[in-house]
Amino acid sequence: MKAVVTGGAGFIGSTLVDQLIGRGDEVIVLDDLSSGRKANLESATAEASGRLQLELGDICDDATTELIAGARPDVVFHMAAQADVRVSVADPVLDARINLLGTLRVLEGARLGGGAKVVFAASGGTLYGEPDPSALPLRETQARNPGSPYGVSKMSGIDYLACYDRLHGVPYTALALANVFGPRQDPHGEAGVVAIFAGKLLAGEPCTVFGTGEQTRDFVYVDDVARAFVLAADAGTGVINIGTGVETSVNHLYQVMAEAAGGPTEPERATARPGELDRSALDNTLALEQLGWAPEVDLEAGMRAVIDWSRRRD
Repeated sequence: MKAVVTGGAGFIGSTLVDQLIGRGDEVIVLDDLSSGRKANLESATAEASGRLQLELGDICDDATTELIAGARPDVVFHMAAQADVRVSVADPVLDARINLLGTLRVLEGARLGGGAKVVFAASGGTLYGEPDPSALPLRETQARNPGSPYGVSKMSGIDYLACYDRLHGVPYTALALANVFGPRQDPHGEAGVVAIFAGKLLAGEPCTVFGTGEQTRDFVYVDDVARAFVLAADAGTGVINIGTGVETSVNHLYQVMAEAAGGPTEPERATARPGELDRSALDNTLALEQLGWAPEVDLEAGMRAVIDWSRRRD
């Protein structure tokens, strides 16, 4: 299979590239390295024997469409995005430029290049907003109610995918991701809480839990997520949730990580941050039905892997 991976030097994208190269695929990575890192592709490059090509470029440029159309791939994995909710609130025009114009550049490339399937990285938490807790874990039929410009741009990206499918026969799958964690996640900026806790615990710095700590998230390991993208190249259509369906409180998460890292049993506490989701979890029944996917790495094993990787990196 020939694949283009936008944002392929990033946290999730590079893990996907590892799996694609590992199974013998030919891969073109498009990344501007604004958040991705060349170092994330070192292991794939060593294994690829010429099957991995890195193209530096802005996802919003005309060159993105030209690259994809010229490559005529079998599938485009569209991972590149402006993914910081706070940035989207502060600069919604920037968020829309990257997440909407960038997606259109990809879709035009897929259309002009022969109708390659597009597998899109959507966001489960921001897509559905803050529903009634009785609806958890959320299914794909849940009403979409994004509470940030980032969530709106991701929801609109799905609408563009559906439109291109209807008008031009460009097939797609949009994977609505729960809270992805694992090695290579950046602890700086609005990173996942797992990366932040790991960095602070290993540096001997206190971790802060905001609010009661009983707010929940659905933590899914990055290797499992990358495997879902690989499966979606050949199966699945529409929006499909990728999560464990299990709610994990921030308090429990901290205890698991502190035990793995040898840190203090109690974090520091601070007042709750405004606008933060109280509870979140995604039902993965459709992923099993359409993709044959279910998570394989449990929370404790995933956390140990993050701590081990962080120790080696430091």
